[in-house]
Amino acid sequence: MTSTKPDIEQIRKDFPLLSREVNGKPLVYLDNGATAQKPKQVIDAISGYYELENANVHRGVHFLSQLATDKFEAARELVRGFMNAPHLHEVIFTRGTTEAINLVAYSFCKAFLKPGDEILISAMEHHSNIVPWQLACEDRGATLKVIPYNEKGELIQSEYEKLLTDKVKLVSVVHISNALGTINPVKEMIRKAHEKNIPVMVDGAQAAPHLRIDVQDLDADFYCFSGHKVFGPTGIGVLYGKEKWLNAMPPYHGGGEMIKTVSFEKTTYNELPHKFEAGTPDIAGVIGLGEAIKYINSIGIETIGAWEHELLEYATEKLLAIPGLKIIGTAENKASVISFIVEGIHPYDIGVLVDKMGVAIRTGHHCAQPIMDQFCIPGTARASFAFYNTKDDVDRLVSSVTKAVTMLS
Repeated sequence: MTSTKPDIEQIRKDFPLLSREVNGKPLVYLDNGATAQKPKQVIDAISGYYELENANVHRGVHFLSQLATDKFEAARELVRGFMNAPHLHEVIFTRGTTEAINLVAYSFCKAFLKPGDEILISAMEHHSNIVPWQLACEDRGATLKVIPYNEKGELIQSEYEKLLTDKVKLVSVVHISNALGTINPVKEMIRKAHEKNIPVMVDGAQAAPHLRIDVQDLDADFYCFSGHKVFGPTGIGVLYGKEKWLNAMPPYHGGGEMIKTVSFEKTTYNELPHKFEAGTPDIAGVIGLGEAIKYINSIGIETIGAWEHELLEYATEKLLAIPGLKIIGTAENKASVISFIVEGIHPYDIGVLVDKMGVAIRTGHHCAQPIMDQFCIPGTARASFAFYNTKDDVDRLVSSVTKAVTMLS
């Protein structure tokens, strides 16, 4: 990590929503793990497309269609560079991480999963990386196996190695846990799986805003993330897949763009990436995502990560000073997520009261119910930080939680 500190005061001016008030108080937005705010550059890129460039892509010879296509594919190149993908055609646009995982769960498993096989995931997955594999296993007669973690929220690597049997056809694991903040050692996990010729998918929804993603260095077979968590629009996401797997997998959706020829007797499919991009895409969303990546690049992901780590350490120390407060997820390697509970107080009540003081945090199970079940808790309150957050934001959080605890005790 670099010691360079971003110009937060200037950065915050780029995010219109951060200047508003909530319940008569200046907003402190600490729900970035759910969705991040959008800079004006992204908002302008989206509105600019609809105002000046609106046309369908890949299908027209007229000026506007060519312009829209050029911007659409330029965004794909930005995504390729952001992930360091080897080839442009290995970058597939989806509606988000959820659809990307469902795409692989359907298409890969249809091609390669058979009765008696196993899919391996971890016990700290988001529901989006659990349910699609359950559906695939039910459909194909396979079994879902789960990698356990310890009391700190770290995957037990010795157990993982035991589970890597010849029956496993794919591992799908989260890069950073949305509920615990744990940064999993995915590079090493991929290496171990590849020793047994097992491909690996990585859910990078929480990692992409905080870490440099290099799919070649990781040697990931599949990697996915969502646009709205990297300061882009909702409803757009990315799936990277190695060419050898994508070519061997059947299409996920059928329709326009994903075909070469159609007759009533037979259809032949398009080349990558279009094979997996049926129908008119979210053109404005793709253009907005490209602009978001430009914005991240302008600051530098190492600069972002270093500042967020400083915020994490500062907030951890301050929150632990509150009597009765316990942090859930204390891995040695963590991202800027703090999930906590306070003895005798329901997380929902804390969330409601701090909201009255202008502080936005998340409460509940965070679409990770198995984690809450393992810790025997109904849920947590979660503060998740972005590079536009400040230590003053942390102080407001701590003050608001302290007041809420006093009122509810």
